[in-house]
Amino acid sequence: MRTFPIHMPSGTKYWTVVNDELEVVADADRFLREVRLARGRAESTTKAYAEGLSLFLRWCDRTGRDWRTAARDMGLFMLWLRWTPGNGGQQQVVVPGPGAKPVRGDTRINKVLTAVRMFLVYAVVNKVAPAWVIEQIYELGDDRDLPMAARGESGGMRYRLRARHRLQEPETAIDRASDEEVVAMFLACRSARDRLVMLLLSRVGLRPGQTAGLHRCDAHMLMDSRSLGCDVEGAHLHVIRRQNINGAWSKSKKSWVMPVDFLVVQAFDQYALERHEVLGAGGSDFVLVNLFRPPFGSPMTTEAIGELCESLSRRAGLGRRVGPRMCRHAMASNVVDAGGKWDEVQALLGQKNPASPQPYLHPKPSRLREAVERVPSPRLPLGGDVQ
Repeated sequence: MRTFPIHMPSGTKYWTVVNDELEVVADADRFLREVRLARGRAESTTKAYAEGLSLFLRWCDRTGRDWRTAARDMGLFMLWLRWTPGNGGQQQVVVPGPGAKPVRGDTRINKVLTAVRMFLVYAVVNKVAPAWVIEQIYELGDDRDLPMAARGESGGMRYRLRARHRLQEPETAIDRASDEEVVAMFLACRSARDRLVMLLLSRVGLRPGQTAGLHRCDAHMLMDSRSLGCDVEGAHLHVIRRQNINGAWSKSKKSWVMPVDFLVVQAFDQYALERHEVLGAGGSDFVLVNLFRPPFGSPMTTEAIGELCESLSRRAGLGRRVGPRMCRHAMASNVVDAGGKWDEVQALLGQKNPASPQPYLHPKPSRLREAVERVPSPRLPLGGDVQ
């Protein structure tokens, strides 16, 4: 079993799984096509899923198991992942013991298991695999084992399906992106749309799901928005949690208003011109849409925003990947560095955590705007030469 890229006549690309005779594995291919087309995930997501499924199907083939019922032996599959080379046994399997180095680490194994779980759920829903498979890969759990920041905002205990097979990965601290890194990534952008994405992440502090989930009706870039039926003063964004066709999702249950400064307003204006040149009056109601690859006019996905940050980090020569969360941390840090209060930061980021080290207050909208405007404006060219 191995992965294989597919180029569809529409121009869409995704990855699938083929067997040793280079025949497409039909069930895996249907799942991966749905992930790419129906769920709107990025091509790189299908590649990651295909790599995980190829390992799972290879293990089933090598051990004589039917993949539809192999979930009962998922623990053995995890051992196989830990110690078996990627070619499935053409090289000698690593023998566990003192001094032996595993073939795959915990993070890699967890990613493979995530792909397998999603594939098996798809198979159960489509009646390809028996229903009891779900019980083998998930158990009913509550949120008491989660950090306070990851729990629901209602304060009550919540139940969820918890993966049965998952390794404990070492916690890694999220660093903030430096101002120099943000500026370098901004300068590496090749379109007005990408520059707007960078500002929404690093200057506004939106999460990737909130960025990809913005609708055009959420962006009020006027000093007086009463003509739009909105009484909020100044340019601002409405961050709203809703079901989106691109899978974008705001983590916060509540909606809030996010003030924006002149840099963001200018970036919106330049992106509007760029979008009109490509799509005219067409395209979806989402703010950020595909302008440079098909399907044109369809909304960007959360995964595409992560891919953009990775590409900009590489293009800017940063030496490390600066992700969307690091940009969000940079925004919060800059507000504090400029004299912002803790309650202002909480409100600006849309957070509501009763376990916060500082009491959660309700600052006036004027204080939120002042907190944003106190942050010094980097000299970012939005269409011309570096000043």
